Amino acid sequence: MTAAAHQNANRIGTDAIPVRHMDFEFDDSVPTFWFAGDPLRTMILTALSGTFPEGERMFMRSVRHYQKAIKDPELQKQVKAFIGQEAHHGKEHQTFNDMMTRKGIPVDFIDRYTKEGLKRIEKFYSPQRLLAKTCALEHFTALFAELLLAHPELIDEVDDQLKPLWVWHAIEESEHKAVAYDVFQEQVDSYWIRVSEMAVTTIMFSFFSTLHTAQLLQAAKQQPGQRRMGVGQRLKGLWQHRDVLAELGKHYLAYYKPDFHPSQKDSRALRDKGLEMLSRYVGDKAYLSV
Repeated sequence: MTAAAHQNANRIGTDAIPVRHMDFEFDDSVPTFWFAGDPLRTMILTALSGTFPEGERMFMRSVRHYQKAIKDPELQKQVKAFIGQEAHHGKEHQTFNDMMTRKGIPVDFIDRYTKEGLKRIEKFYSPQRLLAKTCALEHFTALFAELLLAHPELIDEVDDQLKPLWVWHAIEESEHKAVAYDVFQEQVDSYWIRVSEMAVTTIMFSFFSTLHTAQLLQAAKQQPGQRRMGVGQRLKGLWQHRDVLAELGKHYLAYYKPDFHPSQKDSRALRDKGLEMLSRYVGDKAYLSV
């Protein structure tokens, strides 16, 4: 067996859900306000990143609970690929989070807060509810990911060192967007649990995303390079994307349809577009998998 064939036979990912090694390094030359010098847009994404390492681990645990019981052999392979991708997402975002923490932005606080919060949720939630929460949050990440892939101009003003992180993450969220959902449908198949948990998760996601962004903005006030901006100026950066962001609404609501499935939206062309963009930053690593 050739080395390439051996690697292909033993890799974790599938053709549709490859597990890529990025091994990003973010040095302190990245500006604190790396999104167009705008504290608000920078801290919205930084706050999200702060929840990713622990959030991804929760996703993996919720799916692993059912892994041995999965009947579909292809879904079994997809679950392994899902876990592989999510593990790398947590690793790379931890690297980013550590860089921002060194700059005096307390992302480590969000990481600890998320860990404790998820520990409480996992203590009281049933495995079915926990998997439904994973499906709901995977729907959110797929919405944001595919919005970015469809409109890469959204991150035109992001520092070039950080663009590949967000593009890579978006591609892989789109690639595995149906895996947790398919596990839920095979193992639980409850419309009520699925949609009621989405409603609860929407409230919690919105509240904690806003809270963590506000906490980081408050902590960033004393940072060098902080621009004195009024509320109107802070919202201006988001307002310019209002038409694009409005697309999220209809795709979010589709989740509540009884016959909803993530793959009803064919996103292969978007992912191809994203891979082409990612390859400009990382070369062949955009296509190679372990």
